[in-house]
Formats: sequence, structure tokens, C-alpha cells
Amino acid sequence: MNILETIIAKKHIEVASNKAMVSIEELKQSDLFNRPTFSLKHFLLDENKTGIIAEFKRQSPSKGIINGTADVLEVTKAYTMNGASCLSVLTDEHFFGGSEQDLRKARVNNIPILRKDFIIDEYQIVEARSMGADVILLIAACLTPKRVKELAAFAKSIQLEVLLEIHAAEELEHICDETELVGVNNRDLKTFTVDINRSIELSKKIPADKIKIAESGINDIETIRIFRQAGFKGFLIGENFMKQPDPTIAFAIFVQQLNAKEK
Repeated sequence: MNILETIIAKKHIEVASNKAMVSIEELKQSDLFNRPTFSLKHFLLDENKTGIIAEFKRQSPSKGIINGTADVLEVTKAYTMNGASCLSVLTDEHFFGGSEQDLRKARVNNIPILRKDFIIDEYQIVEARSMGADVILLIAACLTPKRVKELAAFAKSIQLEVLLEIHAAEELEHICDETELVGVNNRDLKTFTVDINRSIELSKKIPADKIKIAESGINDIETIRIFRQAGFKGFLIGENFMKQPDPTIAFAIFVQQLNAKEK
């Protein structure tokens, strides 16, 4: 099995276990379940914001430990204070070292939060709402077009937005009315190789009414400028900040440089 298949196999076991421990009705009793959500779509369309979706990620299957000491509250507060349009928080524990508590802690920030995980079941979407997320990620590579439509419709029914992630032309068919936000991952989830041209190549084939987000492999402000010229509104960046000794300083400097370049 490739990396993605291994992760999804583990996720099926994990979801079954969670369902046995906590019911959907119990999840809906969370103090965060009925909170008003922030709209990532609105934040990305705000020309006064950076468009950066700043990620908190401790580790990955391809890189191992990226930052094992960073504090999620400290980092996400700094991301927010310095102009992030959204926070992306990993909640997968086995492969990425994340947790539900990481997202709950980040919820003190008043900007959208994306639950970054491998979602295959409606149960996980209810989980996302209960832990304070505003947006969920659906990965085309591990879902059928029919399943994407079903999961996205369910997410919208409980006031969550959906970011559909694609990384190849054959996944364009996963785009549907329920997926207003479309991300192009420059990292191939089966091999974890990165090609920053992927977003540019696919961008012209994404319907014009969708909000486009570039993901992975963004290491400098010039890359953001190129993506913006191609019509992208959002830029998901994780490792570039998290691999630094102090992600909070790294992000602040990056935004200062970005703002200076655009004046």
C-alpha cells in the first residue's frame, strides 16, 4: 500500500473505535457544537487579508518530526495576530502527531479553523463541529465523487464549509455544487513528492465560480505572487513556518515581506 492507502486503512479503524466510545448525540452536546461559525470563503475574498491558511503541524509521514516543541496556543495566536486568514490544525494523531485538543485550544482565535484530517465518514464531520472547526477537508484521492458530494452536503447542513483537495486532472470530476473551495495540493499524497507547478496546471480547469487555494510547497512570497496571478485566493502553508526554531517569528517576518512587496 502507498502512504495514503495506509493512512485511510488506519482511519477506518480509528473512526469505528471513536463511534463505539462517543455517540453522535454526545458530540452534539459539546459546548462548541452550536457556536456561530466563521466563513473561510468570506475571509479569503477580503482583499485586506493575506489569504494565508497557516498550519500547525508537528510531524508528517514524509518528514518525520517537524517541530515537536511548539505550543499550539502560542503559535496559532501569533498566526492570527500577524494576519493569517485561517488556521489549519492537524487532528490526526498516529501519522501527524495532532489531536482534537490542539484544535480546541486554537479555538480561542476569532478566525476560521480548518480541521486537517482524512475524513471518510459523516461522524468525523460532527466531530469537527463539536471541537470548534469551521471548515473540513475532503481529499479527492481517497473518496469517490459521489462520496464527496454526500459528505460535503452533510457538512453544509451543520454550517461547516468544505475545502475539496485535488492533486490531479482526473480528480476535477469530484468538484460539485457543494464544494465552493477547491484546493490544489502540490504534494502528491501517494508519493509525497512536491511539484509547485501542479496548481498552475490545474487552475485553468477549475470552474471560475470556485475559490482556488494552493497547498504545500509554498516557501516564499514570490510563489504567492505567481499563484495570485493565476487566480488563487488562498495559500495553505505549514512546514515553511513549523520547521523554523520559532514559527511565530517566521510567520511574522513572512507576512511583513509579503505586505512590503505588495505596496
